[in-house]
Amino acid sequence: MGSVLKRVSGVHWADLRDATGASAGGIPRLLSRIAYGGEDTARAAVEELGDAVCVLGFVVGEATVAVVPFLVELTGTPRTACKAELADLLGNICQADQWHSAAAAASGDKRGVSYRLQRGWEAAARTAVHAGRSVIEGMASSLRPEEAAAAERLLQVMDHVVPLPDL
Repeated sequence: MGSVLKRVSGVHWADLRDATGASAGGIPRLLSRIAYGGEDTARAAVEELGDAVCVLGFVVGEATVAVVPFLVELTGTPRTACKAELADLLGNICQADQWHSAAAAASGDKRGVSYRLQRGWEAAARTAVHAGRSVIEGMASSLRPEEAAAAERLLQVMDHVVPLPDL
């Protein structure tokens, strides 16, 4: 993967499921396209990655937790062409609470639906976004207005959306 994303190969992506339930084996290829592709290629890859790790902008999956540190890394990499889009994706991930909401709605369900595993994904993904705060703060001082504005939006989300309890 090069000097950027050098830890990507340490993740067993094929063993993880994305937010659609499919194998996350294609995520390294998408991350590479974001890191090393031209602007159009990178933007398309961010959109595709968003569909895989934060479906509909609010449902995360098992692989989401593993991908967040790489998204943060890419937002802090000078060469990345689509930092604003990455910050928006991180904001969606940070705000995701579909599984916690579903668990709350199912609390009286006699079938014992708990969504414990999925709530753990949400909690861990949100915590991972919060862990990248210093990188996002650096991006907020970007000379590119669209990047600075996206970073400010993400920082506002992080200020108002506290980490979820890890269940």
